[in-house]
Amino acid sequence: MDNNNSIAEAIAIRDDRIVAVGSNSDIQPHINDDTVVHDLQGRTLIPGIIDAHGHFPGSGISVISADLTSPPVGNVHNIAELQERLLQRVKDKDHGEWITGFGYDDTLLAERRHPTRQELDAVSTDHPIYITHVSGHMGVANSLALEIAGYDRNTPDPEGGVIVKDEHGELTGLLEETAGQALSFLTLDISPSEFYDILTTAGNGYASKGVTTAQSGAVDGTMLQGLYGASQLGLIPLRLELWPLYDKLGEQILSGELDLDDYNSDRVRTRTVKIIADGSIQGFTGYLSHPYHTPFRGDEEYRGYPTLPREKLADWATRFNKAGIQMAIHGNGDASIDDIIYAFGEAQKNHPLSDPRLILIHSQMAREDQLDEMKQLGITPSFFTAHTYYWGDRHRDIFMGPDRAMRMSPTHSALERDLRFSVHLDTPVVPMDPMQMLWSTVNRLSSSGEVIGEEQRISPMQALRATTIDAAWQIFREKDLGSLEKGKLADLVVLDRSPLVDPLTIRDIKVDQTYVGGVKIYDRDDK
Repeated sequence: MDNNNSIAEAIAIRDDRIVAVGSNSDIQPHINDDTVVHDLQGRTLIPGIIDAHGHFPGSGISVISADLTSPPVGNVHNIAELQERLLQRVKDKDHGEWITGFGYDDTLLAERRHPTRQELDAVSTDHPIYITHVSGHMGVANSLALEIAGYDRNTPDPEGGVIVKDEHGELTGLLEETAGQALSFLTLDISPSEFYDILTTAGNGYASKGVTTAQSGAVDGTMLQGLYGASQLGLIPLRLELWPLYDKLGEQILSGELDLDDYNSDRVRTRTVKIIADGSIQGFTGYLSHPYHTPFRGDEEYRGYPTLPREKLADWATRFNKAGIQMAIHGNGDASIDDIIYAFGEAQKNHPLSDPRLILIHSQMAREDQLDEMKQLGITPSFFTAHTYYWGDRHRDIFMGPDRAMRMSPTHSALERDLRFSVHLDTPVVPMDPMQMLWSTVNRLSSSGEVIGEEQRISPMQALRATTIDAAWQIFREKDLGSLEKGKLADLVVLDRSPLVDPLTIRDIKVDQTYVGGVKIYDRDDK
């Protein structure tokens, strides 16, 4: 993954750094009686996978929360099965403890709708219950959880969110965007032992998939302290990229009350602030310039909505730019991307940075003209390319319609403009599986086997760069991570075969070993 996409025969490592790359004869002088020599026997070595956007350690939440995912990820098919999964959790909880679930998808349940608070009340009225939608941008609460949050029929919608009510004005239990954040953070009040179990499950899972740098892309103060402290104690085998949330920690960062340098180390980077500008297209909260393909709740003009008004977004962007702080802004719909481009344009006009690398997270429905503006302004997109597999059919048939769906995650259009980008999985929205991500980026096949935008396909080498060196570049780590070059950190992954041979079999490739700083953190033979 160097500038020439070189393929070498051998590599030498001393301590945690690469000291030489080349042919077997080039490396021979580095071998002495104390050297450990590994023969990969035809397998393939690549740089460690960098999680360009996700929510570590969210994949470990299954330790304390019910898995409500539907195929192709899980096996919950209807609301009755969802209720049964939650009932199994009730048996292990004391009276009044939270019951949580994650990953339900209303468009994959037989009923084709969200569960209601009454259906969660049928599970328990003695426990507060909150279940999170697969998008992570909404959830459903039972009556007790709504009461704890202080929500009733008279509670106004918060800015950037909706407390959904039925035709009689009664709460359905569904909470969109900012309306659900209060409950989400309440459910994160967990014990140290539960936190350890979540960390261990997530860390081991990431390592087994070849991830060497994990990202927690939206942390509050508690999570920032917890993850940094756990890394310092050696409880996390991976490098961490932590992004504080603007609305939780932004004011403290800008005032100097919170010094991000206190949360940086040789294993942890905390330099980028996360802003959320809209929601999720599969949750109908992504903000579009034209209406959704299928009218939402009968409204043919519905386009979603921003979580922040354009001028407020511009104000935050300007303040962070003035402080010289890199931003990562979540934008799925093209109207939201318009807002982000406008906001960052204002920030650059007032307080220009020569190399800002603003990361536009997801960039799901980015138009051609928006890619041009990103290139001009110094914005770098990170595409959630596995959407083509997990939601491609429904984007085509329900959310976006055939024309717009074919342009989702426009990686080839970005390459045509020499617009550098990364790809990501947004785990735990979908499982941490980089080979699936690469397969989706290259092939763009849906779960039914249909091609979603053939013209946006890219090569395996281009896709690999988007999850290694280009992902490192996005976070200003290209001098240390992302490629196998002399002087860089020895973050390595051994694959059972090359991803460059057969694009259709990339997702079948197995990770045999994972190394961080030259130290093995996973070996498939040990399992």
